[in-house]
Amino acid sequence: MTRYRPATIHANLGPEFFDPVAAADFPETILRYRNQRWAERVGLDELSEAEWLAHFGRFVPLPGSFPEPLALRYHGHQFRSYNPDLGDGRGFLFAQLHDLQDGRLLDLATKGSGRTPWSRRGDGRLTLKGGVREVLATAMLEALGVDTSKSFSLIETGEELERGDEPSPTRSAVLVRLSHSHIRIGTFQRLAYQEDRELLGTLVEHTIANYMPDLAGNNAPAAAMLGRTVEKVARTGAGWIAAGFVHGVLNTDNINITGESFDYGPWRFLPRYDPNFTAAYFDETSLYSFGRQPETLAWNLTRLAECLVPVSEIPGLEAELNRFWPLFRRELAVAMLRRLGLASIGETEDAELVTAIFGFLSASELPYEQLFFDWRGGAASAERAARSPFAERYAVPEFQPIADALERFTPSASVNLDHPYFARQTPRTMLIEEMEALWTPIAVHDDWSPLEAALAEIEVMREAYAGDN
Repeated sequence: MTRYRPATIHANLGPEFFDPVAAADFPETILRYRNQRWAERVGLDELSEAEWLAHFGRFVPLPGSFPEPLALRYHGHQFRSYNPDLGDGRGFLFAQLHDLQDGRLLDLATKGSGRTPWSRRGDGRLTLKGGVREVLATAMLEALGVDTSKSFSLIETGEELERGDEPSPTRSAVLVRLSHSHIRIGTFQRLAYQEDRELLGTLVEHTIANYMPDLAGNNAPAAAMLGRTVEKVARTGAGWIAAGFVHGVLNTDNINITGESFDYGPWRFLPRYDPNFTAAYFDETSLYSFGRQPETLAWNLTRLAECLVPVSEIPGLEAELNRFWPLFRRELAVAMLRRLGLASIGETEDAELVTAIFGFLSASELPYEQLFFDWRGGAASAERAARSPFAERYAVPEFQPIADALERFTPSASVNLDHPYFARQTPRTMLIEEMEALWTPIAVHDDWSPLEAALAEIEVMREAYAGDN
């Protein structure tokens, strides 16, 4: 680990922000997934399998990082009801380190690592299926250009768990995520709830120093921090829409200040464009449906702004908050053009193309991902689109305005149409039935080869789109 650069920055916040905890002692540690590409990027690629299992299954401390894990404290709105009884209930911050490529501070945090003071009535465990689902979600989103946490490690732990939403007893696992930050809107909400102005100021300073250093010295630091979070969250929300992704649980404790998407439970990708498509069976009012995600993000950011009132002037906070919708619309056009491999020709023209595409997707019921795949590069892919299994959908009068608009756009420098991925007839997708088809061989025969093949396909897709991201 000669290149690995450890850190312990979160500890600088002080004991009011976390609780030292111990990891569960699991009966077994069986390595099921190792993200070697990101391990190399943070200097942990030379770990042997035994060392990997020790660090990410038994949680032997990484040299130079935390001597013991930290369960983070936070509050949050869950389906818009405030809950002050939250915190890391089945996870903890295990280590911090630096991205060797760009120097960013990164967190290694867990899901399923055992009970903490914040577990309430939970067992602190993660089902193996839940871990597999998160590995697939993060791999797909990264490939599609969304700013997401990375699934770093998945280890089966040899316990039988009882769950009400899947056949039980079911297998157990512990997941390690690699993320830019685990400071959430809910972290600020807890301090505002406790009316602790001093610690709110400390958290703002910490956030700027470690995640937004270019804002250092700003004469309105809390408002500047809010503005940066607004920018990042708008970009991520636009990325979800362009990818056809539904997060499913957009509570304020699941939105962090760097805007990075994380914590994947009942996620779904859209089969077809449907603003009302809902991922979670328990989301009975469709609060977090596909089309309501931007509204939810704006609502969550408003909660963050409210927390900052004790340490900032209200007009400055309002001005930053009001940037969300213009930013989101602009970022959506950027994300859609990125998906299509097209260069911008102007804000108005870009937005008109986006509007036309959503109108067509709604009317045609074309599989959501197919249009972006078939028309990658715009008019340059007209022959590819004519060979598509869905070519007849493009031969109708309703598509002609899009075809005409695409003639005005030129391919971006990263369009990469010569990549073998674009020789396929259909794109790699991850709809719920595809995910279930990958899980069944694991559950029935302990056969991991279909999952491994799917992850290899997703990696090819990521390479095809790599220039966009």
